[in-house]
Amino acid sequence: MSAIEIKKVESRRDLRTFIEFHYDLYEGNPYDAPNLYTDEVNTLRKDKNAAFDFCEAEYFIAYRDGKVVGRVAAIINNSANEKWQIKAVRFGWIDFVDDIEVSKALLKAVEDYGRSKGMTEIVGPLGFTDMDPEGMLIKGFEELGTQATAYNYAYYPEHMERMGGWVKDNDYVEYKLYVPEKMPEKYAKVAEMIQKRYNLHIKKLNKDEIFGENGYGQRIFDVINATFKDLYGYSTLTQRQIDQYVKMYLPMIDLSLVSLIEDWNTPDHKLIGVGITLPSLTRALQKCRRGRLFPFGWIHILRALKQHKTKVVDLLLVGVLPEYRSKGANALLFYDLIPRYQKYGFEWGETHVEMETNEKVQGQWQYLERECHKRRRCYKKPIQ
Repeated sequence: MSAIEIKKVESRRDLRTFIEFHYDLYEGNPYDAPNLYTDEVNTLRKDKNAAFDFCEAEYFIAYRDGKVVGRVAAIINNSANEKWQIKAVRFGWIDFVDDIEVSKALLKAVEDYGRSKGMTEIVGPLGFTDMDPEGMLIKGFEELGTQATAYNYAYYPEHMERMGGWVKDNDYVEYKLYVPEKMPEKYAKVAEMIQKRYNLHIKKLNKDEIFGENGYGQRIFDVINATFKDLYGYSTLTQRQIDQYVKMYLPMIDLSLVSLIEDWNTPDHKLIGVGITLPSLTRALQKCRRGRLFPFGWIHILRALKQHKTKVVDLLLVGVLPEYRSKGANALLFYDLIPRYQKYGFEWGETHVEMETNEKVQGQWQYLERECHKRRRCYKKPIQ
């Protein structure tokens, strides 16, 4: 068998090859949620992604006999390394055929890059920030993927185990939450109590309130930064990143499925909780040919977003400021959202990734019928 050749991405044509490989490898897969091509370009191009203000990266493609057989990104998040006092190079966007020589060669390329930059360990899969997919799927290979996560074949973690030297750094879990026919009594009681006792109230947005220096878009990501700041590998979103995410994502969201919590004890009605949910786009993305919106992909996306042509709702970002969690503020979010899920005919919700040790987050779902149906792992290994 011929040798594996690793090439660094050095041109826009190379980057296109890097992105297109995922569509080739997962063509026809019923569980993968392929990203839109333009979103991948905007994330991976150094002149497009605001994360490059504090990140460095190189991308590598594996070839055998002139054919693409794998890809990987090598990322150094200098902000996260400084915060957590580590010297880590991350691997992400990793895909490969079922050939351990390919996976070995890809990860060696990341390791070599990290060593050249003075890094002492390699970790992943991780992206530039927590806004990118995290973890390698190790359970739930026959469960529908989501736009916010990366699907992978079952042989990926098998390769990690066979290569040796890799250990578990962190596991994430994901839950399937079944939409109840009636509002759980506990949610109703807690929600009514905290509105009266703590003067916390739901805020529903309109588009005119999102943008601008003091708009809710800015406030939402301020809450996200404060909520996620102590989570594994998190690096605080910069102002440029916040501006980018507000512009990219908030205009397309159905605002009826966004619930905010305000503290009316403060003169400016301080925003203290965020629940951003949206109809699952997985089936719609699968109908976008190779991640393209044109000529017909946009129709499927629009039908999912506006006409709710799906039975699944994704809980994209749910967070409450730490000082308000003990007051039961999370219950208020779902007290508002569950009737909307019922109205739109959603049968179940998909949580975003949660650290397996984060019992406080998992406690949010205690009044719902639920199932832990996916698990993802981040691996680490010292650089010799």
